Amino acid sequence: MARTRKKGFDLSRMSFLPESVLMPLRRDGLDPVGELATVREKEPISKLPVPIAANVWLVTGYDEVKAVLGKGNAFSSDFTNLIGQAGASTDQNPGGLGFADPPVHTRLRRLLTPEFTMRRLNRLTPRIHEIVEERLDAMEKAGAAGDPVDLVEMFALPIPSLVICELLGVPYEDRADFERLSAARFDLFSGANASFGAISESLSYFREVVKKQRQNPGDGLLGMIVKEHGDSVSDEELAGLADGVLTGGFETTASMLALGALVLLQDDSHFAALKDGDEAADRYVEELLRYLTVVQVAFPRFAREDLEIAGVQIAKGDVVLCSLSGADRDGKLGPDMERFDPSRNVPSHLAFGYGIHRCVGAELAKMELRAAYPALVRRFPAMRLAVRPEELAFRKLSIVYGIESLPVRVDG
Repeated sequence: MARTRKKGFDLSRMSFLPESVLMPLRRDGLDPVGELATVREKEPISKLPVPIAANVWLVTGYDEVKAVLGKGNAFSSDFTNLIGQAGASTDQNPGGLGFADPPVHTRLRRLLTPEFTMRRLNRLTPRIHEIVEERLDAMEKAGAAGDPVDLVEMFALPIPSLVICELLGVPYEDRADFERLSAARFDLFSGANASFGAISESLSYFREVVKKQRQNPGDGLLGMIVKEHGDSVSDEELAGLADGVLTGGFETTASMLALGALVLLQDDSHFAALKDGDEAADRYVEELLRYLTVVQVAFPRFAREDLEIAGVQIAKGDVVLCSLSGADRDGKLGPDMERFDPSRNVPSHLAFGYGIHRCVGAELAKMELRAAYPALVRRFPAMRLAVRPEELAFRKLSIVYGIESLPVRVDG
């Protein structure tokens, strides 16, 4: 089931993953399966029975997840832990921030952080609103005769892919490949090999993009890094950073746009509230992020030393899986956290992670969501599902939870 290596284990050689590992990725509609809450209430840190040499711990409690993610130096996120040191290759290792440890992570994050400050991101604001309006126009045209419109295909997917193209400075016509490769890497239902294949293909694409940016740097993120840092950043590092931006910025936002729209469709009062202005949009976005937590599990952490978390002894080499969706439903945060309630004082959720690996593009994602949700309900106040709720098809097993399609009617 798994090949034990001197360093880590080779996930790419696993033919399937045990049910105990897959449970945190399963949902009942929009909600994590009840078993996850049961585990959290009984043992917020519990050992998973898996057939590998190291212990594997599932962390489901809010405080406990923060404790693990906050110890950036005590845990490794290096990708070679997942594919084995001997099996690591530049074709399979995505690099970037999510799978790097300090000091490499620290240096790479310093390259990206200036590009994700609000001052830099504000230059994208007009373009984000243009993209949203363009997609709404397309939806209105397609649904004018009362025909169903797939909100995933026409709204949720194009918005973040076009924004990522704008941010990175790559051709818009490449966005179809973005959508395919980004979704494939998170889909464990198709097997680990398919995920690694998507990573390899994505990195090959970005290596070619980086070569072009070296020759003629543009005004996008890659071009700006080339202009400011030159050869101090390698092509492989730039390709990894671009792949990381795609990984963190596309599939997650697309899933939020689609699933968030589904939540809004369940209660007419949400449409009325979102028309009230920016304050209402802010509340809705933060609560939707907490309630949905589409990135269900943080990238695995590998203990670099013996340590204790909330009274549990974790040994050097142990694998720790943090359930973000479980932590964001923890009753410690307030009453009835299993329910969507935009009127609540939203706690500090973990939808973007925590600690040194917190998503660097969190503010960009919020900008897109704050622009898209109000515009959607203002344009289509009578929008409704075109199928019965039980006919909707959600992803079966994916690190980033999502819905395959969302047929709606937008005519008045």
